[in-house]
Amino acid sequence: MPDTFLSPIRRTAAAPLIAIVGAGPAGLMAAQHLRHATASSEVPPDVHVFDAMPSVGRKFLLAGKGGLNLTHAEPLPQFVSRYGERAPQVAAWLDVLGPQSLRDWAQTLGITTFVGSSGKVFPEAMKAAPLLRAWLHRLREDGVRFHMRHRWQGDGLRADANGQHALSFNTPHGPVTCHADAVLLALGGASWARLGSDGAWVGPLSEVGVGVAPLRPANCGFDLAWSPHLAEKYAGSPLKNVRLRFDGDGQAPFDRLGECVLTATGLEGSLVYAASARLRETLLAQGRCDVTLDLLPHRTVDELRTALARGRGSRSWANHLKEQAGLSGVKAGLLREGLDAAAWQQLIQTPAALAQRIKALPLTLTAMRPLDEAISTAGGVRLEDLTSGLMLQPCPGVWCAGEMLDWEAPTGGYLLTAVMASGVVAAQDMRRWLIPR
Repeated sequence: MPDTFLSPIRRTAAAPLIAIVGAGPAGLMAAQHLRHATASSEVPPDVHVFDAMPSVGRKFLLAGKGGLNLTHAEPLPQFVSRYGERAPQVAAWLDVLGPQSLRDWAQTLGITTFVGSSGKVFPEAMKAAPLLRAWLHRLREDGVRFHMRHRWQGDGLRADANGQHALSFNTPHGPVTCHADAVLLALGGASWARLGSDGAWVGPLSEVGVGVAPLRPANCGFDLAWSPHLAEKYAGSPLKNVRLRFDGDGQAPFDRLGECVLTATGLEGSLVYAASARLRETLLAQGRCDVTLDLLPHRTVDELRTALARGRGSRSWANHLKEQAGLSGVKAGLLREGLDAAAWQQLIQTPAALAQRIKALPLTLTAMRPLDEAISTAGGVRLEDLTSGLMLQPCPGVWCAGEMLDWEAPTGGYLLTAVMASGVVAAQDMRRWLIPR
């Protein structure tokens, strides 16, 4: 290996050198906007992207395995409301890169998008890889330089006497130092550590006085005390067309139709993720969280009571439930969960009570699944410690973007849209900050 590989990375021309640490969607979007000249006479900055992983956008590719949900087509006011208490701050990011702008950007890469029946927006190919390939090709053509297998060591957050940030990286071939005029940290949260988002940045930022809210699971599954029989027989079974209700936190009741999956330890899936922030906070505050599941949301209690009261003759109760209520498989298994033989016998002899249980099956969530299993992360760098352009107030010349910031969103395209928008906001502010330097 030539010695030049380990030479420090320094500015070699009049243009400022920018180091982006993290090759996910926020970092890549920032790199693109930093290299795009806004005037013919402007010299764009020299942009270097560093990442600890062997390749770019690993979590982005994982998100696209089932069809990349790029954004959502619902009206913007409703879209913004998905960001909860951070909606005002995220709304400012979306003014820079909103849902339609993101679709337009994808089109410039030759990726046509479409709106699904649920309002979610997908690439026509339903894959992340073609978009990522086209994006990387554009970035390389624009002169962005990539440094893979470079793990940042947490230094360089304070500029030296020359206004330079000396960032140290460990590589398979030895240490490398980058002397940057400005730095963007786009290191992700702390879920799916094997893909690069391990939260290792918390310590270095905290040490220089940056406020960091505790990292917690977002869009995560929850544990329930299933019986061994239910867990063994139905783990992995989808629960389609069910309604989740929750009203234990003093807010407006959560009441939504959707789908989830029964796992060996509890429940996960889009319907659960939609409520996960509120469920998580209730669990943290109370140690438990009670919800109900409507197993047959398209039938009323009265309809079910009448149907279940019909004589079953020689049919088993399993067949009676299937014929009269349409309940079988995992839903029928859930109906009996938590009841001993005596309680079950009493229930099936009372059609009104059985109908009520079908319509409002009580479930108690006992814990969140581990952070590393979550789709995304709540908590992170407190927005109050950032300027409106996402520069760290305790560390001039250093910006943060993406999921490492203290905000969260449900699945459905909201998370990815805001991540990429924050990258653009940071890039625009970096360019403004560097102009007089």
